[in-house]
Amino acid sequence: MKFLAVTLIVHAPDPVTGVRKPTNDRFREVIDNALLAEELGFDGFGVGERHERPFISSSPPVVLSHIAALTSRIRLFTAVTTLSLLDPVRAYEDYATLDHLSGGRLELIVGKGNGAAQRELFHVTTEDQWERNAESYELFRSIWRQDKVTAAPRFRPRLTEAEVWPRPLQQPIRVWHGSATSRESVDLAARYGDPLFSANVTNPIEPYAELIRHYRERWEHYGHDPAGIAVGAGTAGYYAARTSQEAIAAYRPVFEGQLAFQKRLGLTPVFRTLEDFVERSSALIGSPQQIIEKVHRYHEQFGHSVLHVHADAGGLTEVQHRDSLALFQSDIAPVLRREIPDPPFPWGPVPGEPSSEPVGGHSFQSS
Repeated sequence: MKFLAVTLIVHAPDPVTGVRKPTNDRFREVIDNALLAEELGFDGFGVGERHERPFISSSPPVVLSHIAALTSRIRLFTAVTTLSLLDPVRAYEDYATLDHLSGGRLELIVGKGNGAAQRELFHVTTEDQWERNAESYELFRSIWRQDKVTAAPRFRPRLTEAEVWPRPLQQPIRVWHGSATSRESVDLAARYGDPLFSANVTNPIEPYAELIRHYRERWEHYGHDPAGIAVGAGTAGYYAARTSQEAIAAYRPVFEGQLAFQKRLGLTPVFRTLEDFVERSSALIGSPQQIIEKVHRYHEQFGHSVLHVHADAGGLTEVQHRDSLALFQSDIAPVLRREIPDPPFPWGPVPGEPSSEPVGGHSFQSS
């Protein structure tokens, strides 16, 4: 099993102290957490993309480029690249550049994204968002693989024998499809034989397990070998301590602060008590043995080989946050690495610089 530390770069008041850090300090914290993740031995670090408050993760290529310059080993993920909002040509240019700057350490998790404010910002509607997502991905995919592309998409100007530079380092880049609640994203991943990353954050296990089962069904429907399936899964929170009592006591003010924040936003909490949150959500809170057992319970339903935990302290003190992540790598990760298989592909750059020779035009059809 492989492990990612992921941040959406939430810029909100600390759920315990009520203090919101200056924007510059919040970005510095993200960079420090990426360096910590590499130091501790995490396999990847992910940066989300949102275009509305309370997030300041509108430019993951810039953030990941900075992290790439300061690290040497850890793989860099987007979580997720919101292709329904983006021009796929411009997105390709950013990420092909980052692919080179990171030495082929980049992987993408793509998805529609969510949030009414960012849809309004980019003039995307609930009626066309899935078509935009599929079309953008298919065009992005073609540009990455082919030196010249001819395309007549619906949502951006056509391309005729277009060359888009720079050509990438990885050929092709690995693209995961992020899915929270929709069969559309699951079907798109299965159609192209791409790995799936379940958000697995907001709700109990059942809706996510159902979508992963659907993904496996569609994967076989499209004729792919079941042995090639790779699934990742998120977590709703993380804090480990030597005893469950210590973990619960430390996390209680964090949970209560998050609950109050949800209520201020007018959201109805899914889990109203910390005990229910620990029991029924994907949060990993407790002793190392309790967390290992819970990951196994989820693995029985998901069959996942990649897991993400929160990169941010999110209300924990700096010492609590660092010690908890260190405990994950010393006592939890080694057991899960032994007991749960890795993804069915090498964890590293996808080999093969693309040919400099033109491969001819591609006639693009949006689905």
